[in-house]
Amino acid sequence: MSAKYIFVTGGVVSSLGKGLAAASIGCLLESRGLTVNLMKFDPYLNVDPGTMSPFQHGEVFVTDDGAETDLDLGHYERFTHAKLSRDNNWTTGRIYEQIIAKERRGDYLGKTVQVIPHVTNEIKAAMKKVAQDVDVAIIEIGGTVGDIESLPFIEAIRQMRQELGREHTLFMHVTLVPFIAAAQELKTKPTQHSVKELLSVGIQPDILLCRTDRFLAKEIKSKIALFCNVGEEAVITAKDVASIYEVPLVFSREGVDTLVLKYLHLEAGERNLAAWEEIVHRVYNPKDEVTIGIVGKYVEYEDSYKSLKEALVHGALAHNLKLNVNWVEAEGLETGDQSYEAQLEDYDGLLVPGGFGKRGIAGMLNAIRYAREKKVPYFGICLGMQTACIEFARDVCGLAGANSSEFDPATPHRVIYKLRELRGVEELGGTMRLGAWPCRLEPGTLAHKIYGKLEISERHRHRYEFNREYEEMLTAAGLRISGSTPDGTYVEIVELPDHPHFIGCQFHPEFKSKPLEPHPLFRTFVGASYEHKLKRRAQREAAEVEMFHRPEKVGRR
Repeated sequence: MSAKYIFVTGGVVSSLGKGLAAASIGCLLESRGLTVNLMKFDPYLNVDPGTMSPFQHGEVFVTDDGAETDLDLGHYERFTHAKLSRDNNWTTGRIYEQIIAKERRGDYLGKTVQVIPHVTNEIKAAMKKVAQDVDVAIIEIGGTVGDIESLPFIEAIRQMRQELGREHTLFMHVTLVPFIAAAQELKTKPTQHSVKELLSVGIQPDILLCRTDRFLAKEIKSKIALFCNVGEEAVITAKDVASIYEVPLVFSREGVDTLVLKYLHLEAGERNLAAWEEIVHRVYNPKDEVTIGIVGKYVEYEDSYKSLKEALVHGALAHNLKLNVNWVEAEGLETGDQSYEAQLEDYDGLLVPGGFGKRGIAGMLNAIRYAREKKVPYFGICLGMQTACIEFARDVCGLAGANSSEFDPATPHRVIYKLRELRGVEELGGTMRLGAWPCRLEPGTLAHKIYGKLEISERHRHRYEFNREYEEMLTAAGLRISGSTPDGTYVEIVELPDHPHFIGCQFHPEFKSKPLEPHPLFRTFVGASYEHKLKRRAQREAAEVEMFHRPEKVGRR
């Protein structure tokens, strides 16, 4: 049986949550026993987001096969069991790159290469590829309807409806129904105009997901249905929620999956969302809370660390805890004295994430030294592992000026240096060590205890590595290398055995964490941070009791 297609578009404004909507639909269909795959089309001309600024694009999500993709693919993997690859994210740049390569080879036999049919055919071929061996393929079109850049993708999905018919295609449009405080009214006009824009390019939406801060009254749904030419049952309240993991439950209450099955003539089992209901119950009923300080260089734009934040949430939910994340700008910790300690003393755990460039490195080193000396749980990821090694080399081994050649090419001690296979490679796009690589753990280490096995596979995205010329000196001083590639080439994990929890990894474990399957490194780090909090709380309470019972001093006459 050929796959059915759901096409997700967005209107009115960007950032309405198309990716979360697509992921939630996939979650609901899986809960009924169907198999799904998901795809994101991005209309920009970059081949991929790998060279784009985190401030502009947010996180770059990496798949097992080493593709640098849009952050929405992270939502797809967290909400479903779909196995994603470079086939699941296409940009306009990549589509045109492929077409131009074909034209240069002469594949078009002298024909004039045009948007229709050549570009749209390439887009449709990409969609059909991810629809193999699944019941439903969910295709998200990035951007906002009306953008010039997205027109070829909109045209391609219009053609898919023409080719496959209504029983095999469904158009789902995410739109905005804003509440105007001055008028104390919900306004439907933006949605009407957005649907009108879709109609102008030949697409009539089947289901409207209306983003709003409150549930839509029956009369509002009726009005939208009337003016947008959809059934009233197909006007869905996509209400704002405190946790993104509640979205599938909200959609299920609105009957979105039931509508999808009806419109696509699909047969499926009863919905089973028990696991998601348990997760949401934990979100709203935590036993306590834990506070993590993330010391990074892109902290003013949280989407730069999207998977990281969610992985910490997963780790907290595993302990039935509420997560408080404080984003600490690394540059703000760059003081020559110890005054930065006051900014860090309230955190139960400290984490230094990945990043590129030397901005904020001095602040990260200060935070790492604080965590090491004060026995605060520490977790370093990618750059966070590299800076942990630099701090150890400087402050424990006495290697003055130890650094990464990325930050100081003239450093006397290149504890971190450029990957050997990248020497002489100047191009930035797609040249890093990317994707899933195996790692062998040392028996009896913290890493071994956390994973519970000796062979693991994790996803990478880095251009620099630990210099094993310094291995003997650092390990003699107490640093332990607990994970390496099977051939011994690359250092993957370091830790401090004499510390309650101090571990750094070269890979990005956040890319594989899911709410129902928290990554063990995050689960353990959050647990250690909570233990640190309880220890400090007990010490404070003991001090208060001692102060209360301390006898008054009697002075001599």
